[in-house]
Amino acid sequence: MKHTNKIVITGLFAAILCVSAPIVLPLPISPVPVSLVPLVIFITSFILTPGACTMSVLVYLMLGAAGLPVFSGFTGGLGVLAGPTGGYLAGYLAAAFISSLFNNRFRQGFMHITGMITGLAAMYFTGTIWFTFQQDTGFLQALAVCVLPYLAGDAVKIAAAFLIGQKLRAYISRNNIIKGA
Repeated sequence: MKHTNKIVITGLFAAILCVSAPIVLPLPISPVPVSLVPLVIFITSFILTPGACTMSVLVYLMLGAAGLPVFSGFTGGLGVLAGPTGGYLAGYLAAAFISSLFNNRFRQGFMHITGMITGLAAMYFTGTIWFTFQQDTGFLQALAVCVLPYLAGDAVKIAAAFLIGQKLRAYISRNNIIKGA
């Protein structure tokens, strides 16, 4: 039963990613849109183990790669993964694992925020490196287009995820809602 519960909960969070990811705010200065995915990943990282959190992101990516319109702007397919935002999509895996590792291993709020910042940095790094090669541009130019415009919004997402994640984890724990995830 514990294994089945873990699969269901992982699938549930993958479904939440699939529903939230297509809704984006495009920025005229960048091909990378503002997405709710980091917020959802960071909230998920408070609830699931690092393996389950990463698996939920992997399921989301596999569904998108298979052609389901779950990526930004209701797109899907391998072409999206090979496009300018493909590195950020791959970086979601690192963000999920790192933030969940910190959120499950440490109880101090400072370490939770550190984990989310570290996970976000890994996502930025993966995405920016991919963008640099995919668009044949310089690293600093890619940072200016793909990271700097997003820092303030991602800081808000981290703060919101911290507040929501802490409350949600306490509620789930207090009411014994999720076991083994």
